[in-house]
Amino acid sequence: MPDALVRTRGLCKHFGGVVATDNVTLELNRGEIHAVIGPNGAGKTTLINQLTGELFPDAGSILLDGRDITREPPAVRARAGLARAYQIVSIFPAFSVLQNVALAVQATQPHSFRFWREAARDARLLDPAMEILARLGLEGRAGALASQLSHGEQRQLELAMALATRPRVLLLDEPTAGMGHEESRHIVSLLGTLKSDYAILLVEHDMNAVFALADLITVLVYGRIVASGAPDEIRGDAEVKRAYLGEKKKAPRRTGAAD
Repeated sequence: MPDALVRTRGLCKHFGGVVATDNVTLELNRGEIHAVIGPNGAGKTTLINQLTGELFPDAGSILLDGRDITREPPAVRARAGLARAYQIVSIFPAFSVLQNVALAVQATQPHSFRFWREAARDARLLDPAMEILARLGLEGRAGALASQLSHGEQRQLELAMALATRPRVLLLDEPTAGMGHEESRHIVSLLGTLKSDYAILLVEHDMNAVFALADLITVLVYGRIVASGAPDEIRGDAEVKRAYLGEKKKAPRRTGAAD
């Protein structure tokens, strides 16, 4: 049987009259990329926010390696092995590439209040940071300011910072957003090399990236799972085609949108 690292059971989240997630139950297995797709307003980012602890569900539960983390704060979840890369790049633009990753390494160490000095000089931080940059193909840019990187390189840097926290689970929110074709293809290739070491939950609008990477795809529409299965199953699913091709369908009454 698959070795599930993350399990959600019946996750529900409402914002007034908006149903953002509606009884969402899924599993994320070790060595697997599980993609969550759906139209704008489907509840994808709300789902990730519940997994990271930025939002607490109104109902349901989240288990990480069998441990109930439903009400744990984000810092506790991060220490337990959850790492997230955001839809909008989140880096320190005035620091070098190497310093950015060294800071992320340092955040896993005790006495983090000393990070300004340690991240600049401490080989215990710089050496593992350089190893991560080498794995992601950024070692040649280690001395550059993060602000000088291309958009695609900044996304790689953010991924490097996530890996520096030594996670077991990567939550990736639109990792190819804003990229050109070549940059997107490079990120897809890079993510494919990480699958064996991490459980990856991928939220992505680029269907070429999704079908190139995903072992399992779950489709959300109006916060509800309408299909879940292998890529070939999802390609031929009538409900998925309606969601993406815009065929007329009666939908729950909503007063806003939540993605």
